[in-house]
Amino acid sequence: MQPGPRGTEHGRPGVVLGVLSLSAMAYAVLSSEVIPALPALQSSLRTSETGVTWLLTGFLLSASVGTAIIGKLGDMYGKQRLLVWTLLILTAGTLLAAVSSSLALLTVARIVQGVAGGIFPLSFSIARDEFPPSRVAGSIGLMSAILGAGGGLGLVVGGLIDEHLSWHWLFWSPLPAMVLAAACAWRYIPESPVRSAGRVNWTAALLLTAGMSSVLIGIAQTTVWGWTAPRTLALLLAGLALCGAWIAAELRSDNPLIDMAMMRVRGVWTVNLAAFLVGAGLYACFLLLPRFAELPTSTGFGYGASVLVAGEYLLPCALGMSAAGSLAGRVERRFSSRQALVAGAAISAVACAWLAISSRHLYDILGSSTLLGVGIGLAFAALGNLIVQAVPADQTGAASGMNTVLRTLGGAVGGQVSATFVVASTARDGLPALTGFTKTFVMCALVLAGCVVAGLAIPAQARPVAIALPVPATQPTQDTP
Repeated sequence: MQPGPRGTEHGRPGVVLGVLSLSAMAYAVLSSEVIPALPALQSSLRTSETGVTWLLTGFLLSASVGTAIIGKLGDMYGKQRLLVWTLLILTAGTLLAAVSSSLALLTVARIVQGVAGGIFPLSFSIARDEFPPSRVAGSIGLMSAILGAGGGLGLVVGGLIDEHLSWHWLFWSPLPAMVLAAACAWRYIPESPVRSAGRVNWTAALLLTAGMSSVLIGIAQTTVWGWTAPRTLALLLAGLALCGAWIAAELRSDNPLIDMAMMRVRGVWTVNLAAFLVGAGLYACFLLLPRFAELPTSTGFGYGASVLVAGEYLLPCALGMSAAGSLAGRVERRFSSRQALVAGAAISAVACAWLAISSRHLYDILGSSTLLGVGIGLAFAALGNLIVQAVPADQTGAASGMNTVLRTLGGAVGGQVSATFVVASTARDGLPALTGFTKTFVMCALVLAGCVVAGLAIPAQARPVAIALPVPATQPTQDTP
C-alpha cells in the first residue's frame, strides 16, 4: 500500500484501526492526566487555584470548538490530511507544554492541545470510508469507548507521575506516541475520495467559537463566582445569544458549517441529547470518585487514599469501557446500537444509585466503578455508531464532531454541578460532608436515567438522510465572512 498522501488504495483495516486507536488514546489520556497534578502545578507555577484551573478550562474550550470545525473540514478537504495535521498540532502543543515554565505559556500549550479533539470525528469518518461494512460498527465503537477509557487511564497515569516524577513528564511521556501516530497516519492511512461540497463559512465558525467559549467559561467559573452571580449569568446569556446567532446564520447560509437540517433529523438530535446526558453523568463521577477516596478516614466515609491509589479506583471503570468497546461490533450485530445505548445508560444509572445508597466500603466503589465502566463503554460505543448511521457519508465528520462537542459540554455541566454540591456541603474544617457526594450520585443516576429515555426516542433503525446542499461544487474553496 502506498503512503496515505499519495496512494489511492484502501488501507488494511487492522493497521488503520491501530493507528486511529493510538491517536485517540494519546489525546484521551492527555485530556485528563493533568487533573491529579493540579496541586503540584499550582505550587510549581506559583499561581492560585483559580489560575491553575485554566489548564483545564483552556483545553475544554479549544476542544469543544476545534472538534466541530475540524470534523467539518475533514469532510471537505480530506480526513487523512486533517488527521495528520491535527496530530502534528497535538505534538507541537505537547512539546510546548513540556518545556513551559509559566502558567501563561502552559495555558497556551493546553489550548493548542485541545484542538486535537477533532481526532475523534476524523477517525469515525475514516473508519466509515475505509473499512468493510462488517467492521465499521466495531471500530467506531472501540474508538468511542477509548474517549472515556483514556480519560480514566489518564487519571491513573497522572497520579503515578505526580507521585514519582516532575509534572513536565505529564507531557514528555506521551510525545513518542504522538509522533509515531502522526507518522503512521501519513504512511498507512489512505485519503478518502468521499468529500462534501461547499466552502468554509467563517462567520458561522466565529459565532460558534464565541458562543461556546462564553458558555463554557461561565460554567467553569461557577465554583468561584456561583451560579447566580452577575458575571456568571452575563457570560451564560451572552453565550446563548451568540449560539442563537450562530444557528440563525447557519439557517441563512448556502454553505453552513453545521447543516441545521441535519441536526433536526430525529436520529441525530436524539443521539446528541443522549450524548450530552451521558457526558454529564460520566464526568461528574470521574471527577468525584478520586476526591471521595482521598478524604481522610476521620470524615467517617473517606478512604484516606493517596492521589495514585485514588486514581486506581477508576481503573476498573477504564477496563470496563475498553472491554465493552471491543465488543461493540458483536453487540451491534446481535442486538442494535440503540439497545446498547439504553442498556449502557441503565447499567450506569444503577452504578451511580449504588454509590448514593452505600459508599462506605471498598467493594462499593470498586463494584460501582466496574459497572459504570461497562455501562458507559456500551453507551459511548453506541453513540458513535448511531450518529454515523443517521447521516450521509459526506457529513460524518461534522455530525460526529457536534456529537462529541455535546458530550464534552455535558461533562462540563455535570462536573461543575457536582463541584457545587460538594462545595455547598463543606464544613468549617475545610472537609466536605457526605451529603454533597450523595446528591451528586443521585443527580448522576437521574441524568443517566434521562439518557435511557432519550435512547428509547431514537428511531429503531436509523437510516442515512440525504440532505441537499444548495451550492454544488467539485472542489471546495474558502470564502470570507
